[in-house]
Amino acid sequence: MAKDILGDAGLHFDELNKLRVLDPEVTQQTIELKEECKDFVDKIGQFQKIVGGLIELVDQLAREAENEKMKAIGARNLLKSIAKQREAQQQQLQALIAEKKMQLERYRVEYEALCKVEAEQNEFIDQFIFQK
Repeated sequence: MAKDILGDAGLHFDELNKLRVLDPEVTQQTIELKEECKDFVDKIGQFQKIVGGLIELVDQLAREAENEKMKAIGARNLLKSIAKQREAQQQQLQALIAEKKMQLERYRVEYEALCKVEAEQNEFIDQFIFQK
């Protein structure tokens, strides 16, 4: 009966017969909740460590991918510039070939003219020798 009166007043006795303000059942639930909260906080901490490691790994992979992308862009630009250089060199060589062909044609015409002059001079010399 005394327990009922104290219980109505919000006072309770625990298993050691100490006077408590909270019901022992509520106290036990509070302790369990406290332990669960501690476990939850520990798990959240572990989760944050795992996520932090994952984020760091993803950032590192992103940096590596960006570096490889830059290398690929550089290689592509280098290939484009090499192709342009080869094209320019090919055009220069074609222009040089055309110039040399024109020079060869001039030399051929000059050679034919000189051969004609030589033939005329030889004929003149032969006529001069036979006239004497």
